[in-house]
Amino acid sequence: MTENSAVTSTGDEPEAADRPVLLTVDDDPSVSRAVARDLRRQYAEHYRVVRASSGAEAMDVLRELKLRGARVAVLLADYRMPEMSGIEFLEQAMDLFPRARRALLTAYADTDAAIAAINVVDVDHYLLKPWEPPEEKLYPVVDAMIESYLNASDSAVLETKVIGHRWSAPSFEVRDFLARNAVPYRWFMADEPEGERLLQAAGVDASRLPVVITPECETLVAPSTIEVAAAVGLSTTPATDFYDLVVVGAGPAGLGAAVYGASEGLKTLLVERQATGGQAGQSSRIENYLGFPDGVSGAQLTDRARRQASKFGAEILTARDVVGLRVSGNARVVSFGDGTEVAAHVVIVATGVSYRDLDAQGVTDLAGSGLYYGSAASEASDCVDADVYIVGGANSAGQAAVFFSRVAKSVTMVVRGDSLERSMSAYLIEQLDAIDSVTVRLCTTVEEAHGNGHLEALTLQHTPSGSAERVDTSHAFVFIGAQPRTDWLAGTLERDDRGFLVTGPDLIVDRRRPRGWPLDRDPWPLEASIPGVFVAGDVRADSVKRVASAVGEGAMAVTLAHRYLVDPA
Repeated sequence: MTENSAVTSTGDEPEAADRPVLLTVDDDPSVSRAVARDLRRQYAEHYRVVRASSGAEAMDVLRELKLRGARVAVLLADYRMPEMSGIEFLEQAMDLFPRARRALLTAYADTDAAIAAINVVDVDHYLLKPWEPPEEKLYPVVDAMIESYLNASDSAVLETKVIGHRWSAPSFEVRDFLARNAVPYRWFMADEPEGERLLQAAGVDASRLPVVITPECETLVAPSTIEVAAAVGLSTTPATDFYDLVVVGAGPAGLGAAVYGASEGLKTLLVERQATGGQAGQSSRIENYLGFPDGVSGAQLTDRARRQASKFGAEILTARDVVGLRVSGNARVVSFGDGTEVAAHVVIVATGVSYRDLDAQGVTDLAGSGLYYGSAASEASDCVDADVYIVGGANSAGQAAVFFSRVAKSVTMVVRGDSLERSMSAYLIEQLDAIDSVTVRLCTTVEEAHGNGHLEALTLQHTPSGSAERVDTSHAFVFIGAQPRTDWLAGTLERDDRGFLVTGPDLIVDRRRPRGWPLDRDPWPLEASIPGVFVAGDVRADSVKRVASAVGEGAMAVTLAHRYLVDPA
């Protein structure tokens, strides 16, 4: 690390290590020294100034700061750097410190690119070099970023600890829940020395796992997801019992509805049973979403949308199962699994779809123990130099194959169909073709999963020939089919024969409105078979299964909700 690195304070006081960090990255030593000097002159009393000479070095510094629970207030990165540009660095840095304010240092010739980066990676400002005098050109910008950072109420991050077994499905469930909800945690194996010491300190027997220890030293033994959510500070209880708008499901459609509803003044509650982002939130890279030419991870997109919804005042509940919907006068009442209820003028159902269970012998016993549904990015570190299998041939499977190819020795895609073109975007197919470690096996299915306590092998069958082959693997990820989560609405809302919710003109059959429809008008687009209940995203029958269309439907549903609130008829 360079001078004033993450382990060295700019001040002599012992408490300097507790100060938020101002990090600068520039491969030009003279520029690096100059910007650090100017920042130190103005801010050293309350902040640590840290500098790095490359994006890679800066990422190492940020990882160390993250492990120490430090705070990072401002990131200044040079636009043009070899190997990792300033834009690439800021994009990666967002995953570690999403609340840090970000600025690019750029020459006049690169001003247009810097302005474009404000949209690409959510850059807050750009600074032209040279910035003399700093009192006019540097400090006002940094002051604004610091003020924005302070208004975000950031605080030092103390990690949650999770102790469990590597191949334990309950342990995986807790890790996956924390990871998908962007809760910092550290994983300890129960049979390793540090894990044993933590269990001993907590007074817990190793047979009762997983164990979760919060930063406040609260110990949870084999907890449910709702217990974990409450312990780590996620909201699980509604603040009141009546809202203008309740949105069920926090995938792209639900997040879009929450953002637009709350920003337009509706008292909005967003309810999610597992983690915001849905299937899209698990995507390692979305490259065809409008406005992100360099791509964006599902986690980044989800985090931005979640923060945006919260900024506008939307209330977000996590780990809450919605089990029922009923009409009570002018209110629509949503029931939770614990028997409690909330009511609203309008409800938007955006529960999305889940991956279908893999129909093969041995799968049920190994789910969560080497065989996973979705990308399960928390398992990436265990896939280093492993032979990984991806089951499925749609975009989500392709994105996972690209992601795991960066760490695994090999990635094999198991695809039932005879081509990828029918189910996968062309850009992804081109990417996969260019990766030597990725193999695609077409017309192939999984017939059996083998393992004692965890996945050890798969039996694959080539459909045309009928030949079977057993392949060794410890990690398989399943991305097959789309199963709507609508059983809780059976008998309440009209569904098609696959369980998707029917809306709008599709509810009119033989010029007759849905059974029990009380209004003297036809259902509006996106409106379900109960007035004032709208449907958005993948759960809607005949919807376009894309992130952008789901977000658009969420926004459109809010527009219709406003229309309904003004005049239901």
